[in-house]
Amino acid sequence: MLKVMAEMFPDAHCELLHANPFELTIAVLLSAQCTDETVNKVTVDLFAKYKSPHDYLAVPLNELEHDIRRIGLFRNKAKNIQALCQILIDKYDGEVPHLHEQLVELPGVGRKTANVVVSNAFDVPAIAVDTHVERVSKRLGICRWKDSVLEVEKTLMKKVPKADWTITHHRLIFFGRYHCKAQNPNCVACPLLSVCREGKKRIK
Repeated sequence: MLKVMAEMFPDAHCELLHANPFELTIAVLLSAQCTDETVNKVTVDLFAKYKSPHDYLAVPLNELEHDIRRIGLFRNKAKNIQALCQILIDKYDGEVPHLHEQLVELPGVGRKTANVVVSNAFDVPAIAVDTHVERVSKRLGICRWKDSVLEVEKTLMKKVPKADWTITHHRLIFFGRYHCKAQNPNCVACPLLSVCREGKKRIK
């Protein structure tokens, strides 16, 4: 399955635009329940205005809310961004920490976000399970339908060589985002149809 995905999406990568670990952390935080495309439209201006944690704390909360108002749950995310920035200044000299256990303690940063940051910003192998990774893994029978997000992650970590965790994460996302979509997946033209239990049901 992974070989086929590699042939389909050899250049799969993180599509959130960023220039450094801090921008990536903010972008992934904003991407919760929101498309990367929408986040990128917002962060073009956001990252031009805010260069450091200090910048996010230099404005009133309502101004930051206004700047990210096109993002879902923008009020809560704005609050988390300012809280996160304060912690970065107080505990990490304004820098994003490298360790997963430190990242998940930041406001608005869950396991998935931490995995994206460590793998893309610090080259630490990780598999971040978003909605695409979870859907594809379950449709292809790699995981069980009843598995939790954490169980999906653990299963993939067992089945995929550690050196390939990060690129596999990206390829699963691309496969789910551009081919095996939530609505109207391209089952008829899918090269994995013969091993896909869900696809076989759909084209009967």
